[in-house]
Amino acid sequence: MTMAHMKNPLATPDQIFRRSSLDSPPTELRDAIFFSAQCLTQAAGILLQLPQSVTAQANVLLARFWLIEPIMSHEFSDVSAAILYTVAKISPCPCTPRDLSNVYAYLLSSSSTFLSPPGSNPPKNIPDDYYQSETSYQAFHSRILSLEHLILCSLSFDTTVSLPHPLAITYLQSMDFLYVPKEKITRRVVEYLNTALLSPQLLCLTTQPNGLAVAAIYNAAKDLGAKMPECEWWEVFDVDREDLGFLVVGMRSLEGWVGGMMGEEGVLGKKKRGGMITRKEVRDILGGDRPPQEEEEDPEVVMARRMDEKMREIEGDAA
Repeated sequence: MTMAHMKNPLATPDQIFRRSSLDSPPTELRDAIFFSAQCLTQAAGILLQLPQSVTAQANVLLARFWLIEPIMSHEFSDVSAAILYTVAKISPCPCTPRDLSNVYAYLLSSSSTFLSPPGSNPPKNIPDDYYQSETSYQAFHSRILSLEHLILCSLSFDTTVSLPHPLAITYLQSMDFLYVPKEKITRRVVEYLNTALLSPQLLCLTTQPNGLAVAAIYNAAKDLGAKMPECEWWEVFDVDREDLGFLVVGMRSLEGWVGGMMGEEGVLGKKKRGGMITRKEVRDILGGDRPPQEEEEDPEVVMARRMDEKMREIEGDAA
């Protein structure tokens, strides 16, 4: 019974395939959207002074949500805000809609350094860029509340997430690393685990927390030159060599992938000014293509219909 609380429901191959078939953007563009939204969620969590456990849970639920709903259905920043708001609401550290609105208004403004190209000059801070009028705030609040209902219905009201961070700390306490202070390697392990949340390979949806924890420890020990146990110690934590190898490479490859994505020829690098990518920019990249449904119907009508469909699915499963 205890072990059940250390596991997550994993994405199935059908869900991964469905995610690709539902998305209109090609893979490179979709991965850039995913990475940007996850980084935006992390940045907002920091500015809202939320615990990392809350922000990390929001990252996982965002990935789960986009397994179910097409990524182009709603503005990416709105989905990030709605999920962070939902997770914070059920945590010991809820945030107010006004604070959430102010933080996202700033991060999405031209005064923010969010996802600025490497080596670029910091933008001038212009408060008018992120000033929120009452009308703007009410519109934001309405979108977030509507999306909150859709997110909960899409996830069948299951917001439980088992994070690998506590497991990694527990594993570290049972191991000795020569020549490297435990505090230093712990910090590096947490950095790898937080990075895995941003991976477009969906490591947090395809691997159980114990696998992520072991891979982060392995990478951290390698980086810091810590002497590892000579036996196959990962098997003690129920991780086999093949899975460990995949996760180690997956975590290490993200830095190079982000560098290419932020480079001059990358999707995010071409934005020049940096900032969160928007649906309009995606449509412009794709040549202005837009699903007929979004052209013809009001977004609130589309959202309401999707919520009705989800509720019918839930009621059908219950019957």
